[in-house]
Amino acid sequence: MEALKQKIIREGQTVGTGIVKVDGFLNHQIDVKFMNEIGREFRRRFSDIEVDKILTVEASGIGIACMTAPYFDYPPVVFAKKTTPSTMTEEFFGAEAKSFTKGTVSIIRVARKYLSKGDRVLILDDFLAHGEAAMAMTELVKQAEAQVMGIGAVIEKGFQGGGQKLRDAGFRLESLAVIEAINDGEITFA
Repeated sequence: MEALKQKIIREGQTVGTGIVKVDGFLNHQIDVKFMNEIGREFRRRFSDIEVDKILTVEASGIGIACMTAPYFDYPPVVFAKKTTPSTMTEEFFGAEAKSFTKGTVSIIRVARKYLSKGDRVLILDDFLAHGEAAMAMTELVKQAEAQVMGIGAVIEKGFQGGGQKLRDAGFRLESLAVIEAINDGEITFA
């Protein structure tokens, strides 16, 4: 998505050779108009599938999923929680996910009542680095005996291997911008 690449160049910041900060429009402050374009682009790329649920991880993926849902005729957006809130008293599906940027390991959870056997699920997230969060979400879908229809990432850091890992596992992956490298503060797109 050329508009996304240009926005990353204009507004993003690099940290070392592995981190791109896009918190000014994607994951701290949301550019709602631009996020609408991202939702439309995900629909265009997944125009051949039907979706019963959109799954993401709190918190950065929620805005993306919510802005994408109208383009799929408003399926529910389900987001995996990184901690167990005291209000989650029911049984849940759980899977381990490592965070590249935070350097932590979490068990992401979805209450069983929100993912059902046979659901057709689209997984969306802001970043795809090593693929840990996406793989954990596919595990939640598997536990529910539902079906992963596709995985969408706004930004894939191709040099960190997560995209290849998902493709090798047989998942359909659509990344709106793929960063090939970050060198001396300069981003190279695939």
